[in-house]
Amino acid sequence: MTKAERPAPTNRARTPSALRAPFARYSHAMEVQAGSRMIFASGQLGVAPDDSVPESAEAQADLCFANIRVILEDGGMALSDIVRINAYVTDRAHMAGYMASRDRHVAQPPPASTLMIVSGFTRPEFKVEIEVLAARKERRLKSARTGG
Repeated sequence: MTKAERPAPTNRARTPSALRAPFARYSHAMEVQAGSRMIFASGQLGVAPDDSVPESAEAQADLCFANIRVILEDGGMALSDIVRINAYVTDRAHMAGYMASRDRHVAQPPPASTLMIVSGFTRPEFKVEIEVLAARKERRLKSARTGG
């Protein structure tokens, strides 16, 4: 599906002026329209199909988002449909690399997001894990027979 064929985004960022602005590129909340399809993606690690794992946290995050893109496309969605991100890094030093990757991959308005520092993952070389929730309101096509 080309960008021109995609319906306009229907999810709405909620960043109330009564709150402090977000610390980074994320929204305090995202409102999803009733009737939207949803995909809940399990946490993705920065591991390629050949089991290779990049060294840097930023490269691992890029691979996580590449894996998430494949999952969403399989369900007829795109990274721009992400409304919620939960991300985990194994050290405060990995936050900047993760955030740089996230900022390259998320749409405007950015999704709601939480970033947590954890003690580790199943293999010691993993530094980043990302799980997402995506939602998309489908555009109804008019029936040629009924006109509606």
